[in-house]
Amino acid sequence: MKKIIVLILLLFFSMFFSQVAIGKTSVSNSSVSLEFGNENRGVILPWVTSAASVLNAVDGTLIYDISDKKVKYLSSGTWVDLSVDTTGVVDTSLQDSKTEIATAKVAIGNNASTDTTSGILVLSDTNKAMILPKIASPHLNIINPSAGMIAYDTVAHQLAVFNGTVWSFWKP
Repeated sequence: MKKIIVLILLLFFSMFFSQVAIGKTSVSNSSVSLEFGNENRGVILPWVTSAASVLNAVDGTLIYDISDKKVKYLSSGTWVDLSVDTTGVVDTSLQDSKTEIATAKVAIGNNASTDTTSGILVLSDTNKAMILPKIASPHLNIINPSAGMIAYDTVAHQLAVFNGTVWSFWKP
């Protein structure tokens, strides 16, 4: 419970600061809006009933689509599949009984107080980026990954996404 309260306070106060570090004491450089520590934990993307149900999404939006169990991002107005594998699974019972608050949003960055971009977590800086959790071989070291998890594999130097069954890897 204590961790949840700290996270809520962190997210609330992040609206007033342009940089946020989670799981560490500071960000690595001035080009970072949001940075995660090096524990064996990934980021779980928002679960949506379908990509088509996401209204007013902007390019760069990341989601976990429970209709086809895939991690996707929006590029040039088209949802791009990052999961590749079609065997994803997800237990939605954790959220089925919950009511979404359509206006819920956390914005981080210099433009946080005026940003109107729709989304749950919006990084509003125009010259900073998010650094994903850096994990050595996440497919081996994240003990119990959740559907929609994303991390950066420091061994293979690639993006790793989990669809609820298998990891998919993306290398530039």
